Amino acid sequence: MDDRLASHLKLSAVPHEDFVRETYRLVLRRSPEPEVAAELVRGLAAGLLSRAALLRDLVLSPEAERVRALDDGVALAAAARAAGERPAGLTAPPGSDERLIEIPWVLARYRGERRVLDVGYANAEPAYLGALLAAAPAAPTGVDLAEAEVPGLERVVADVRKLPFAARSFDVVLCVSTLEHVGSDNRVYGLAEAYDGAGIPAALSELKRVLRRRGRLLVTVPTGESEDRAWFIQREPRSWRDLFIQAGFAVFEQELYELREEGWRSVETLTPGLRYGERGPAASAVLCAELRPGRLRHVLRSRARSLLRRP
Repeated sequence: MDDRLASHLKLSAVPHEDFVRETYRLVLRRSPEPEVAAELVRGLAAGLLSRAALLRDLVLSPEAERVRALDDGVALAAAARAAGERPAGLTAPPGSDERLIEIPWVLARYRGERRVLDVGYANAEPAYLGALLAAAPAAPTGVDLAEAEVPGLERVVADVRKLPFAARSFDVVLCVSTLEHVGSDNRVYGLAEAYDGAGIPAALSELKRVLRRRGRLLVTVPTGESEDRAWFIQREPRSWRDLFIQAGFAVFEQELYELREEGWRSVETLTPGLRYGERGPAASAVLCAELRPGRLRHVLRSRARSLLRRP
């Protein structure tokens, strides 16, 4: 039988309901809203919409473009890990959100460590969690005040300011767009925690405690003009760096990204007065950093010794 005919026959046997659901999952990585699915099924049944047209509309949608951009970032990170590279100067389209920068930046710097802690997993981007789980040689641990079902992740409900782990439990900690929420009003996430102005320093102190001596903290935070948005804090780059150092971390690597007219670009300095949400759907700038416990000169000296010991 002609392969094209076989494909048509197989597809024609699929009910409209199943076609709509599976097409959404393939293209947008999610199920359709019930009312949307019902309307599409009615259109298909009445001949007002073809299956090819539905597929085309989904593929050309802004949501699918974001899925593609995230997939591109995950693929870039996987290639960088395989090559042992640390990509910088990432880019993302105009009007997009900071996840398109944060996720590949962090995942590219994950080196396959076994003892992994992800902070704030419950509201993390599915593409990020899927890529992390695929890359990790053992089940990572996820900690959050909220709960979410994530197969393959050891989930712990806890406050990052008071972690239930022994000292030096983890090789690497990942904290993507989470630190800025610690101690803030997080009712937007269904949580009712009291305001704590010392929340971020306390969280950094705990993360340093649970990291092994040569461990790493990969962190991303919104940056620009200092702002308190009630449910998160935005700080200037120097202010974030000061917090990291005061907590006992060395800033091993740092990169600033700003959302400009041409899209997300790596920059040496930010446009003054940059405010959250003024250029896109979320952050107007983001700071990505790799932190290591100790002073920078001690970290570099230790790294040099380890490189010299390699055959």
